[in-house]
Amino acid sequence: MSIRRLPEHVVNRIAAGEVVERPASALKELVENAIDAGATRISVSLSAGGIDLIEVVDDGIGMSPGDMALALERHATSKLPDHLLDDGAIEAVETLGFRGEALPSIASVARLTLESRVRGAEGWRRTVDNGALVDEGPAGLPPGTRVRVEGLFFRVPARRKFLRSARSEYAACIDVVRRLAMARAEIGFQLSHDGRIVLNVAPDTDRPARVAALTDRALIDNSVAIDFERDGVVLGGVAGLPTFNRGIADHQYLFVNGRPVKDRLLAGAVRGAYAEMLARDRHAVVALFLDVPTDQVDVNVHPAKTEVRFRDPAMVRGMIVSGLRRALDAAGHRSAPRPDVAAMAAWRSEPVPAAGWQASPAIGVASLSPPSSALHDRRPGFFAGSVPQARAEPAWSPPPEPVKFPLGVARGQVAQTYIVAEAEDGLVIVDQHAAHERLVLERMRKALSGGAVARQALLLPEVVELDEVACDRLDARTADLAELGLELERFGPKAMLVRAVPAMLGQSDVIGLVTDLADDLAAYDEALSLRERLDHVASTMACHGSVRAGRVLSVAEMNALLREMEVTPHSGQCNHGRPTWVKLAHADIERLFGRK
Repeated sequence: MSIRRLPEHVVNRIAAGEVVERPASALKELVENAIDAGATRISVSLSAGGIDLIEVVDDGIGMSPGDMALALERHATSKLPDHLLDDGAIEAVETLGFRGEALPSIASVARLTLESRVRGAEGWRRTVDNGALVDEGPAGLPPGTRVRVEGLFFRVPARRKFLRSARSEYAACIDVVRRLAMARAEIGFQLSHDGRIVLNVAPDTDRPARVAALTDRALIDNSVAIDFERDGVVLGGVAGLPTFNRGIADHQYLFVNGRPVKDRLLAGAVRGAYAEMLARDRHAVVALFLDVPTDQVDVNVHPAKTEVRFRDPAMVRGMIVSGLRRALDAAGHRSAPRPDVAAMAAWRSEPVPAAGWQASPAIGVASLSPPSSALHDRRPGFFAGSVPQARAEPAWSPPPEPVKFPLGVARGQVAQTYIVAEAEDGLVIVDQHAAHERLVLERMRKALSGGAVARQALLLPEVVELDEVACDRLDARTADLAELGLELERFGPKAMLVRAVPAMLGQSDVIGLVTDLADDLAAYDEALSLRERLDHVASTMACHGSVRAGRVLSVAEMNALLREMEVTPHSGQCNHGRPTWVKLAHADIERLFGRK
């Protein structure tokens, strides 16, 4: 086959494929154009998640009829100054739309109506339908620009069939607007979907306040500010306290020179900074703004402008890690634990007969009792048929003899977190939370295979407030969650009502459970089968329903845990892959003391 030139409309559609992958991609380009036009207020309207309609209105400088005609031609842009064109240094561009205007690419795969007015002049309109100019003429509008994109990929069925549901596309569009609004706190943003306003933020010079308004208002009280500079590179933003974390990394916002990016180097630096303060399956909440000299970073490495390349990546990574750790160190003892109301209500303070040193009947070792009061756990035992909490025991009883159990016999508890057991061949240390988490999961799987998990109705239904997209995900999976014993129903656009929880979870943190389930669905819902999704949901529920670190256990409870571990599949590791127990053989202990 001989080489030939492609028709213009085919060239435009190929170019569109580089930057217009889905409605969110087109929306990103249009909002960035509005920002570069000097807008102080940007309004976005969507229909069907942007598939049917995307409209962006701004109050920027506008365009003349001649500029509008050029804006709809390929390889025409206002964002490269003459000196950069002469030098060919496009990597030094400081605007967002450095690859040229996306308007002709979008207009080649949709019906695009462009209206604009320069202050002091009349407005003008041009309409391009899938690459062909179909209408132009005067238009009445205030100074600025209005762009309407209708029927994206309507005439390109090969591309349209790969679009996701309207709900998924809507979620992606919200994320785009949220990130750009976060990057430009001086600009007001409004987003409406199918006629309903879902996001509205006024111009604000307070960056932490803007970040909190777009993510979680609790972040204001549970974060630290970052202000760090090194070698001309400035790092600013906010970092959530380690205890204010999420189940997935969707609340990590990274910006380079005001441009939202998703960069592996930066994400890895955040993980490194929080490495010793977060569990492996939890993720920090951060918004980092990195200002780098234009000659030290290349933003022209990806058609969608979501990736960057640094001249000195090691310096940038080290700076982020140092800046985050310094800010977190300054937070001192501040913490942001989610209070468990049910757990707090189950504790009471009672006087003890005498203060001082006494023998503990639970573990048979000396412990110091507080002089005036002690906390007693009135919660029901976490094993079916466990011994009653109220019992009479002698002041001291000899420890039981070791028997032939693989995990041995409980001898005590360390730091109210680890069970120490003596086996015939060594010393066993068990992480009580990790171990019980696995046991609850396996019980839930067994109950699920036998039909449905037993549920416990809440006396007063719990209202859990989430963002609208998270509620959409949960609402779409209410039937699946009901199989696991969790009854949810929609309670307005941004809240879910919890009517029942799995009975085996007992008094769990309902708000934390539902929040983490929404995170899990965001991470796994699209890629996994129904059974795999149920497994992930069951794992999250088991984590919230297991005995927590910091709970004092009796010897009977510790031994019950050990015995169930011995007969439960996969009990050697928790639901997140961490080991639940380790063993020091007698030979290992002897080596520690130099006996061998």
